[in-house]
Amino acid sequence: MTESSEAAPIDDAAGHNPAVSRPQTHLQSGIVKPKVYTDGTVRYANICTSDELNSVEEALKSSKWKGAMQDEYEALQRNGTWNLVPPSQGKNIIDCKWVFKIKKRADGKIDRYKARLVAKGFKQRYGIDYEDTFSPVVKIATVRLVLSLAVARGWCLRQLDVQNVFLHGVLEEEVYIRQPPGFENPKCPSFVCKLKKAIYGLKQAPRAWYAELSSKLVVLGFVPSRSDTSLFIYSKGGVEIYMLIYVDDIIVTSSSQDAGKVLLQALKKDFALKDLGDLHYFLGIEVERKSSGDLLLTQRRYAQDILSRVRMLNCKPVATPMALAEKMIQGDGDLLGPEDSTRYRSVVGALQYITLTRPDLAFAINKVCQYLHSPTTTHWSAVKRVIRYLKFSMNTGLLIRKKSPLIVSGFSDADWAGCRDDRRSTGGFVIFLGSNVISWSARKQPTMSRSSTEAEYKSMANATAEMIWV
Repeated sequence: MTESSEAAPIDDAAGHNPAVSRPQTHLQSGIVKPKVYTDGTVRYANICTSDELNSVEEALKSSKWKGAMQDEYEALQRNGTWNLVPPSQGKNIIDCKWVFKIKKRADGKIDRYKARLVAKGFKQRYGIDYEDTFSPVVKIATVRLVLSLAVARGWCLRQLDVQNVFLHGVLEEEVYIRQPPGFENPKCPSFVCKLKKAIYGLKQAPRAWYAELSSKLVVLGFVPSRSDTSLFIYSKGGVEIYMLIYVDDIIVTSSSQDAGKVLLQALKKDFALKDLGDLHYFLGIEVERKSSGDLLLTQRRYAQDILSRVRMLNCKPVATPMALAEKMIQGDGDLLGPEDSTRYRSVVGALQYITLTRPDLAFAINKVCQYLHSPTTTHWSAVKRVIRYLKFSMNTGLLIRKKSPLIVSGFSDADWAGCRDDRRSTGGFVIFLGSNVISWSARKQPTMSRSSTEAEYKSMANATAEMIWV
């Protein structure tokens, strides 16, 4: 036998092989190619109007978008968000990008052009530049409950918006990001930004903002509710104020208008608050005050967007969201292809949000949600029927009556082994405050019931728990 002409790699004293090097990725070599989706997925940046942009280069050529970027950058500077420091070896430096969005009013008209500097938080490492990330937001049932109380008592309802909300949160960890694209400091272009306060995109940004706002409200005399920590209550000297917080959207209702103005002035000392006047548009919900003092909560614009998205603006409306005797099963119909399955999940996910003001759609949408993993043509037909019913009931909403007794009541119901796939029952309940609906649910029970009585008891237990919470 002859020896091989190639010498074997020699290991060093530490046991490492110097001839073997780590593979270098395309990104490290400066080779970047946008991913092409073939399954029907649409990038978030492309789900926008024709006036919205996808790149910094395009934005800098437009005076409107360049002005929006300048406003955002100046707000960051005024807030003292970061200090420029030379990069240190071993520190995790996070990239950032600009996100562009056209803000619109409830009627669909353009309100303003908004540019936002966002950190690429997916590059953060747990235990190094972030730890806790959870931040509470108000439950929508709490919103309906507080609105019912405010309308019944004749209180004023105001809407506030916090500008650059996450920039107010103070960071406890050391976080470094690169300088904003297009706004690099010419004197030290290689420096990085050491953050003192949070910015959008960081994993801990919502929690930092909530901690900052809640501590300020506690100083002002507010107490967080035990049932919902995003509801703050002030009750002193015969004055009552309820404040509902959903990130940067705030609803304030008060028994005294003067007290509400004093609160607004106190918060403006620490936060960039904008008073939007009487409550009219909150979380995509349009609020219409009737001459009788009642409130009507609708999602007309959102429903219109769904119909436009699936190209069913001119569809034939139907009077019910589901056929009376319809019993869907898992394998009924032909399986949808990858593109159609993605579309199915996208449309059903959009329909879930409209149940905030539409209890009549809760059962039908819950039913089509049970087949997201493997939708068929039959399931897609059921989704289209829900959309046709949405066309029929476009102006339907949730009415909150002024003349309503403040008595909590509830109703529950359940079928027995209604699901033909796993024989589990579907239970539901609705909770009233007087004649106003404030909470409802329709979902499949987590375990199988051995009798109709057991299924009813499970549904009743869920309704009782919700009533106790209220």
